[in-house]
Amino acid sequence: MELNIYTIIGIALPIFHLMGLFTAVDAIMKSRTSQGAIGWALLLIFIPYIALPFYWIFGRSKFQGYVNTRRIRSRSMKDNTQTFRVVDSSVVADFEHHPELLVLERLADFPYTHSNSIRLLVNGQATFDAIYDAIEAAKEYVLLQTYIFRDDGIGERFREQLTRKAGEGVQIYFLYDEIGSYQLSRKFIDELRDAGIHVSAFHTTRGKGNRFQLNFRNHRKIVVVDGKVAAVGGHNFGDEYLGLSKKFGPWRDTHIEIRGPAVQAIQWSFLEDWYWASGQTPTVNWNEEPSEEAPHSALVIPMSPADELETCGLFFVHAINMARRRIWIASPYFVPDKQVICALQLAALRGCDVRIMLPERPDHLLVYLSSFHFISETAIADRISFYRYQPGFLHQKVLLVDDQFAAVGTANLDNRSFRLNFEMMVAIVSHSFAKSIEEMLLADFEHCRKVDPHELEERSFWFRLAVSGSRLMSPIQ
Repeated sequence: MELNIYTIIGIALPIFHLMGLFTAVDAIMKSRTSQGAIGWALLLIFIPYIALPFYWIFGRSKFQGYVNTRRIRSRSMKDNTQTFRVVDSSVVADFEHHPELLVLERLADFPYTHSNSIRLLVNGQATFDAIYDAIEAAKEYVLLQTYIFRDDGIGERFREQLTRKAGEGVQIYFLYDEIGSYQLSRKFIDELRDAGIHVSAFHTTRGKGNRFQLNFRNHRKIVVVDGKVAAVGGHNFGDEYLGLSKKFGPWRDTHIEIRGPAVQAIQWSFLEDWYWASGQTPTVNWNEEPSEEAPHSALVIPMSPADELETCGLFFVHAINMARRRIWIASPYFVPDKQVICALQLAALRGCDVRIMLPERPDHLLVYLSSFHFISETAIADRISFYRYQPGFLHQKVLLVDDQFAAVGTANLDNRSFRLNFEMMVAIVSHSFAKSIEEMLLADFEHCRKVDPHELEERSFWFRLAVSGSRLMSPIQ
């Protein structure tokens, strides 16, 4: 019997509503907030034919499968890392009398280590030159992980170098996020593999229940060479990070180069991601190399949707709560949750100098529009200062607390970094390094305009409507 269109609709609609009902139960059981649970449940029950695909793609806050893989991976590597993580106290920095710092150590599940040499890398030229030099000196292996890798001038420069080093017998492991690097051609990847380079996408959709997920991104930017030197920060691999984009112009970003025991923690984080992506564990160097002349204590804080706690959000909240004199944050996005907003407001009420530096030019329109709402919501008269960076695009992720604590890494001040992305921040406890961050940020503030927190009220009705609509999408921005 031939089915007509009305019969098909009559069969499909009840099926959709039944699937929506069952999925609504899943949303109620697993949603992070009551507001999220209510919102998803209502959408799934009343308009399931629209809500179901969105829930399958954006509905989760935990990365299924990675947690179990992490347990297996940790057990298999326990012997190799026992010295660094448990026994060898010679490289562990003692902050027993600084409970505010120990909180972050427990959150990171890594210890602070002393005797680290940390070099601040301002903008793309300094960053790529430092990474290039480190790879050029590689004798055993290179671990390279990035969110975006482009097949352009910078991409070609590093492809040639990695290919040459692989030919010299250096083991190269290249991990990229397939969503961020969606433009990377199959030809480019095949050329790397043909050169003997180990290449893998992160495989966001790999694992039970993740088939349709596009919500989780590996946003880390890591390079580790021979277990001795590492680079972490905001730069991906592409010409725009050298300021060559006609759209964005000069690109303002920050990276750090680390030599010392902290490199081991960065290496551990890469190996966890590599094991998830490939099921393999590279052989690496676990010998710490502290430098007596290096003054910096550092804590590596990996963050991910596979963590038991919301590591990234808790890091920002606690760092802001630690501030007694000032808290300066530079971020390309400002889409905070209520906890971060409250922490910033309380810091301002304590009398702290609270400054937030954001870009003037947007790269993601929805996030840019949302920032207007959150600036208005966070502002307390003149107690919190917001700045818009004028020349080009500001992409750095930097935090400065008082005169001793600073952090540089990959995490933005938004819900995606707080809960959905794999991120990494490196916290440095050092007066001299904090001073270098202060000088860098003061130079950046000179290129900013101070924001009137009420400027949204002066915008047109349609702009304010767009801001309000964008704010509704803030949980996945």
